[in-house]
Amino acid sequence: MTFCRLMFATALALVCLASVSVQASEEEASDDTATEGQAAPAPSIYVAMDPPFITNIGQSTGRLSYVKAEVTLRVGSKEAQTAVEEHEPRLRHEMVMLLAREKLEELSTPEGQEALRQKALEAFNKVLEEEQTGAEIMDVLFTSFVVQR
Repeated sequence: MTFCRLMFATALALVCLASVSVQASEEEASDDTATEGQAAPAPSIYVAMDPPFITNIGQSTGRLSYVKAEVTLRVGSKEAQTAVEEHEPRLRHEMVMLLAREKLEELSTPEGQEALRQKALEAFNKVLEEEQTGAEIMDVLFTSFVVQR
């Protein structure tokens, strides 16, 4: 009887090992198909707009108010990076004009800064579209933002 039990235990162990091996193969295959179906996102490229923007804001009612903003653009390709670098003077102009139109009270709040960031993103992408670059800026990041009253 002991021999029968030993044979049964051995057969059971082999079935379990085969089952684990088949499951591992299936998981690897499903991981491969999931990777093939989804393209890996391109790494972001960051383009700093140096020097920082320093300009007056709002209407002059006696004492001037200033803003200093360090801006970095996030793009998804080398072609977009090249387009941003080639058209940086025009992009800088758009940013200065946006800042000049803003009100001190708005830029002093996080909501106002977020609204400015969205306006800048739209304005920058419009410039790249008008210049027929085929490039797009994915995001505008303020790496520093200071308002002086």
